[in-house]
Amino acid sequence: IFHLLQVKFIHDQCSPNPKYRGFFHGVREIVREQGLKGTYQGLTATVLKQGSNQAIRFFVMTSLRNWYRGDDPNKPMNPVVTGVFGAIAGAASVFGNTPLDVIKTRMQGLEAHKYKSTWDCGYQIMKHEGLKAFYKGTVPRLGRVCLDVAIVFIIYDEVVKLLNKVWKTD
Repeated sequence: IFHLLQVKFIHDQCSPNPKYRGFFHGVREIVREQGLKGTYQGLTATVLKQGSNQAIRFFVMTSLRNWYRGDDPNKPMNPVVTGVFGAIAGAASVFGNTPLDVIKTRMQGLEAHKYKSTWDCGYQIMKHEGLKAFYKGTVPRLGRVCLDVAIVFIIYDEVVKLLNKVWKTD
């Protein structure tokens, strides 16, 4: 629920006259104005975005890892290679699900009441702004996500290597 409300609070704080004085005040006002449903605005879009995000990242990372290792599944991977593959996986997820991220952000924003549903939001964006609108914010998101995913996969691989040394299962 926190993530769903976070976008509303960010938009509110960036407006000339913010109406929420903090998290609890904001939740109370949203529930008062929109009911409990208002705290879950954009849930469908968030689930779709996060699900596709992880599916794309892990598919690309696993595919690159298998390609790199070829016939030797035990071939060690250098952290730099892991980082490059992670950045590629991050980029693939950005291009693959930025449209869902745009919809999610709109559904969680202060103007979310304009949309009947996640699907209506996507339809309205396409109808009034065109396909290009679904890729707003792609470049800044690419920089952040590529670095983030690269670091996560490097840390994951290094922790697994460490754990395999500490708890040998051979």
